[in-house]
Amino acid sequence: MCPAHRNNASPSDSGGAGASPAPEGMTPSGAPPATAGSDGVASTAARVAALLSAFRPGDEALGVSELARRTGVPKSTTHRLAAHLTDQGLLEPAGRGRLRLALKLFEIGQLAAAQRGLVDAARPYLADLREATRNTAHLAVLEGTEVVYLDILRGPDAPTLPSRVGGRFPAHATSVGKAILAFSSQSVVDGVVTAGLPRISPRTVTAPGIFRTQLATIARDGIAYDREESGVGVVCAGAPLLGSDGTAVGALSLSGWTNRMRLDRVAPAVRTAALALSRLLP
Repeated sequence: MCPAHRNNASPSDSGGAGASPAPEGMTPSGAPPATAGSDGVASTAARVAALLSAFRPGDEALGVSELARRTGVPKSTTHRLAAHLTDQGLLEPAGRGRLRLALKLFEIGQLAAAQRGLVDAARPYLADLREATRNTAHLAVLEGTEVVYLDILRGPDAPTLPSRVGGRFPAHATSVGKAILAFSSQSVVDGVVTAGLPRISPRTVTAPGIFRTQLATIARDGIAYDREESGVGVVCAGAPLLGSDGTAVGALSLSGWTNRMRLDRVAPAVRTAALALSRLLP
C-alpha cells in the first residue's frame, strides 16, 4: 500500500453546491440510491447502511442536509433515521445540528472475530518489519476490487501516508493488492480487471495484459512491488498470507521513500514474515 498522494478530502456539510454530479444510478457517495417508496425491512436497512457509510475519512461531523445529499435519501427520512441511530448509540450529537459516528460502532467493529484474529497474529511480524527497516508496515485483505487495511505500524523514516486502519485503496495499484490477487482464483482477478484499472498515479498499470503478466510474476516469486504506482515518491514490497489451500487471505507490506527504501533489500524480509505468519493460519 502506498497511497502517497490520494486526496481523501470531503466537502463540508454546507458545501454541497458545486460538487460534481454523481454518475447515473449512483449517489454522490458512490453507493446505489436507497429504494424510494418502500418501508420494507430491506429498504430501511439499506438506508441505514447508506447513512453510516456516508462518513468519509476526515469527516468529524455531518449535518442532516449533507447526509441526505450524499446518500440520496430524502431529508425528512434522513432526519428520522439519524434520530433512531442516535437513540441506539450509533451516532452522537456534535453540536450545531451535526452528527458524528459514535464509539459503539468501533466496539462492534472489534467483534469481527476472523479479522481480529488475523490482526493479533500479524502484529508481532509487523512490529519486527518496522523495527528492522524503520518503514511503515501494513496488513491488508481484499474486499471486492479494493484492499482494506486491518493494521498499520508507521515507521519513523517512512513518508506520511494517508492510509488508515479500516481505509480502502484500489487493489491493482498496491503491493498488498497485487500480492493477494496473484494467489486468488481466476474469477476474483477477472472481477478486478473487468471493473477497470483506473490510473491512480502516472505509473499505475492500467493495461489488463500487463497487469496479468505482473500477477504471473508475483505468483512465481511470491513478492509484489508497487513502484510509485499508488503515489509518486513511494515504493512498497508486499507478500501474500496463504491459507492451507494456497489461496491468499491477506498480505503484508512495507512502504517507504523511493530514494531511501531499497526494494531488493526489504523484499526478502517481507516474504519471510509472510511465510512465517502463513504457517499459523488455518
